[in-house]
Amino acid sequence: MRLNQNILLRGKKVVLVPYTSQHVPRYHEWMKSEELQRLTASEPLTLEQEYAMQRSWREDADKCTFIVLDAEKWQAQPGTTEESCMAGDVNLFLTDLGDPSLGEIEVMIAEPDCRGKGFGTEAVLMMMAYGGCEQRLPGGDSQTADEGAREAVACGADQPRGREAL
Repeated sequence: MRLNQNILLRGKKVVLVPYTSQHVPRYHEWMKSEELQRLTASEPLTLEQEYAMQRSWREDADKCTFIVLDAEKWQAQPGTTEESCMAGDVNLFLTDLGDPSLGEIEVMIAEPDCRGKGFGTEAVLMMMAYGGCEQRLPGGDSQTADEGAREAVACGADQPRGREAL
């Protein structure tokens, strides 16, 4: 979805950035894992297929994908690449374009060292808030119980992508 192409959402534990072609090699490595394939009901793809999938997800009007970054790693040193801080992804699927109140959110924390730290919870709450504000999903923000997630959207949704937005 092009709507989020210049959006950076910052939370306390994670930073959400749009899924771009620069993330594909690391994402592809993750998806070679039989465990992740099983947990996400995914089939293995070639690198070329993964790039095609990333382009498709960027263009599709019914999907919104962010890469989940470990905020602590990402903020630790200027010049740190997003790829070196990747923890997983979070996706919003609009299940009926005629009724934008229907949707589904999925999260994957692919990096084993990032699991069990609340990254997935914060990413989902941030996506709910973003979906409610930006995708006009009724109740999206009101369903978010975490003030930090709402603050992340308020702080990041209208800012250009990049560290200078922080």
